[in-house]
Amino acid sequence: MVAVIRHIFVKDSQFRRIFAVGDIHGMVHLLERILERIPIDFERDLLVFLGDYIDRGPYSKEVVDFLLDLSRKSKNIVFLKGNHEKMFMDFLQGADPLLYFWNGGRSTIESYGFLESMDGKYEVFLPEEHSSFFRNLAVYLETDNYIFVHAGLKPGVPIEQQSEDDLLWIRHEFIFSSCDFEKKVIFGHTPFNAPFVMENKIGIDTGAVYGRYLTCVQLPEEEFFFSD
Repeated sequence: MVAVIRHIFVKDSQFRRIFAVGDIHGMVHLLERILERIPIDFERDLLVFLGDYIDRGPYSKEVVDFLLDLSRKSKNIVFLKGNHEKMFMDFLQGADPLLYFWNGGRSTIESYGFLESMDGKYEVFLPEEHSSFFRNLAVYLETDNYIFVHAGLKPGVPIEQQSEDDLLWIRHEFIFSSCDFEKKVIFGHTPFNAPFVMENKIGIDTGAVYGRYLTCVQLPEEEFFFSD
């Protein structure tokens, strides 16, 4: 059975421009820098974050604090779920921590603070506002001309039938596909040395946590902004 996917639809005409930001992974200083550099008008423009706010980098809690503060200043912001947010929520619900830690999750629980019991269970000091943030992340955003999603789409599958696993985890099958997805797909998840631009998609994870930079794309102009 196909999972019910929480999504958002908005009309492009509601906004002058759309700005989308790639994977942050606990690099709060790069997040602050990119927001200083993009020419966004929060009254007229839409800002979309593509997920993976946490893990690997050292300041996951601070990134979420920053995003929550930003959301209090404007309603024109959409936060999408990444596979790392999914793993974190699964971990908090008792999933085996090995996969999560192998994917950089320990840096997140260290940024929040935690207790480990003798039987290997963890208590993470997650503020309720942060818990609500993670629970309410949308899986994808659709507009008249674009689909914003963390990882990508399975070729040949209608958007309403896509599995959450594919939307959060897919890589090569999507990235190297010339499939017509009907709308241009803006995605993160897979790090590139520079923005990955094809006729049917734009990838903007540029490896911020791997010593590179955070990327934002301005649409429809397809102009790019970088943290460094």
